[in-house]
Amino acid sequence: MKTIIATLAMTTALAGLAAPLAAQSQGDWTLGLGLGYVVPKDDNASVGTSTIDVGDSLRPTLTVEYFFRDNIGIELLAAWPFDHDIEIDGTKIGSTQQLPPTLSVNYHFPTQTAFKPFVGIGVNYTTFWDTESSLGDLDLDDSWGVALHAGADYQLTEAGALRVDVRWMDIDTDATLNGAPLAGVDIDPWVFGVSYVHRF
Repeated sequence: MKTIIATLAMTTALAGLAAPLAAQSQGDWTLGLGLGYVVPKDDNASVGTSTIDVGDSLRPTLTVEYFFRDNIGIELLAAWPFDHDIEIDGTKIGSTQQLPPTLSVNYHFPTQTAFKPFVGIGVNYTTFWDTESSLGDLDLDDSWGVALHAGADYQLTEAGALRVDVRWMDIDTDATLNGAPLAGVDIDPWVFGVSYVHRF
């Protein structure tokens, strides 16, 4: 009898968990608030024998995702402007700010557990402004490129989850100094994120 009661109690508990662990459904919306850490690749450009490097940056991020099919959502990433130092051979010569709004289609694996991985692909648009340099008038062109996305949600409540994710963005910009072409700058950053995601 005790075994039967224990089995029934476990079954009831699992049934109670079923709703919070349900897959994302068509028509759902999620809103995510968190932090993004942008890490550009090394040696972003060369000028003669010198190397240009773009520094890292940490800023708040916001995501909005709409599920147009079960487990498949279209997501917009926005952020507070990222601020990057620009160095030549390890010496700071300037800085720039950039915004990288990114639109992605994500597939969320229907695991039926609290751990829900996902993968995505999309397009990134990066715009630069407030670019300054001790060498003169430095300008960076805007960039379009592919964006790859992967991560996982850990469900905390029926509507809330903790998310960790990583993105790779193809960000290439042409630089000009005092109106003259300087170099093509390949930033191509990894973006590491952590956020709280709420489903509506």
